[in-house]
Amino acid sequence: MNALREKARELLATKTVQVVIGYAPGSGGAARALFVREAAQAGELVFDETCLQNLAAYLMKPEVRRLGRAALVARPATLRTILQLAAENQLAESSLLALVPGADGVLSLSTFSAIEAHVAAQDNDLSAAEKSELEKFAAMGLDERREFWQEQFSRCLKCYACRAACPLCYCTRCTVECNQPQWIPVPAHDLGNLEWNVMRAMHLAGRCTNCGDCSRACPVGIPLYLLNQKLCSDVLSSFNQRSGMAARADHSLSTFKPDDPEDFIR
Repeated sequence: MNALREKARELLATKTVQVVIGYAPGSGGAARALFVREAAQAGELVFDETCLQNLAAYLMKPEVRRLGRAALVARPATLRTILQLAAENQLAESSLLALVPGADGVLSLSTFSAIEAHVAAQDNDLSAAEKSELEKFAAMGLDERREFWQEQFSRCLKCYACRAACPLCYCTRCTVECNQPQWIPVPAHDLGNLEWNVMRAMHLAGRCTNCGDCSRACPVGIPLYLLNQKLCSDVLSSFNQRSGMAARADHSLSTFKPDDPEDFIR
């Protein structure tokens, strides 16, 4: 932790960056985001098991971009998110550097290629618990899956906390805010809840980096990560593409190849 604070002080004092986005103690046993703009504030930074939020979500905020170049304290999923955002032409390499705290100090990654190399060297597979949940879900029949998600989505409040927490939900105007025509029903009823959650899942298919912020943000505990990871697993098996691994990558669901045999839809 001291190494992280010293690194933040150095970067701000030398004006290498204008803001360090990291963590500070929060309420309810979870850390909160902290924006450090002066070297003297660096002592407030913490990094421990409570620091779970994917801070890459702030990189898409206009008010944060206006602060200048940012140093971002990054967990593995945060690094993958940076690469995914870069692949979608949402981040410039010169706009940030990633700080990766570890047992041997703080690793500073200032280029997308450096982040790619670091991510490639990590174990980016799902945890044993996540694999077990995904396998259990994949083994369900269609009727059982439908019943499972209908029960889960029936609890949705349409609060959009999942959207607010997700760093890849960066549209300036969401489909749910379009009312001419009204694509998604406004009330939190069965049809509206189903359409909202399925639409968002499809928008994240092959893009989700498995940070888990959507599920942690959900006030009623809907396992949204399970749906997102099932779709990413399908994209991996069908297109051999894993999200968040490269700063230059075509999105599998928006790329057309004339010689594609299309065996996956037969």
